[in-house]
Amino acid sequence: MERLNEILYELGISKVKLAKFLGVSRQMVYNYLELDDINKWPNDKKVLLFNLLGVKSSEEIKDIKVNTDYIFDVELRINNILDNSNKVETQDDASIYSGLGKKQKELLSNIVDIIKEKLDDESDDDSYNLFKYLYHFLQTIDNSKEPKYILAYIAKAAGFVKPLDFVFDEEEQFIFESIMFSAMTLYNNGDASKSKLAESHKRFVTHIEHKIEEKMSRTLELNSAKVQALKELGYNEINEKNAAEVLEKIAEIQSRKVTN
Repeated sequence: MERLNEILYELGISKVKLAKFLGVSRQMVYNYLELDDINKWPNDKKVLLFNLLGVKSSEEIKDIKVNTDYIFDVELRINNILDNSNKVETQDDASIYSGLGKKQKELLSNIVDIIKEKLDDESDDDSYNLFKYLYHFLQTIDNSKEPKYILAYIAKAAGFVKPLDFVFDEEEQFIFESIMFSAMTLYNNGDASKSKLAESHKRFVTHIEHKIEEKMSRTLELNSAKVQALKELGYNEINEKNAAEVLEKIAEIQSRKVTN
């Protein structure tokens, strides 16, 4: 089983991908891999694994040589299976994938699989909070460029992307990654002064609190303008029919305050 784990690692097959291939949960894959003998696996799952690795028995696994050709062959086999399963899944829940291209559907499917696996355990607060923060992170992507650079840095640091691969603004991404690397090096080495860190975090808290106050102020101002717009137009609420008219009136009310 130790050799099997090594082979899966060398092939770059994640637990999530293997679970999807075998048609089981990620936790079940962990359970299988903890067994001391592959012959203790359920027979249908064992046969699937043998087919994936291109062997006929567990004895042949120890003789597998992982090279470029072997990686290509295994990747081709697993992708063919997953492509077929993805077609079934997208048909079952077409609303999620409607209007997406093939590679976009596959990417979304992989993301959903990972999130679903992590959220399966209702008592796992860490996973819940992790994906709640991820949700907020995704909400900021259109508002600033830094989230994209953060994702690129993490992908490179984890070895998924080549270090000199710049898919966004190369100059800005280069600067951001250099600064991030310096910061992460400082964090991992634990060399930073605690007093300086405390002062820096204090400035961070002040900055965030100020941004929250500004956001609340803008929200209150917008709500006030909305109420006034509805009143002036004689409506009780915003609906599909009057939305454009109300928004135009809100803009007019806000412009009055600027000119006054």
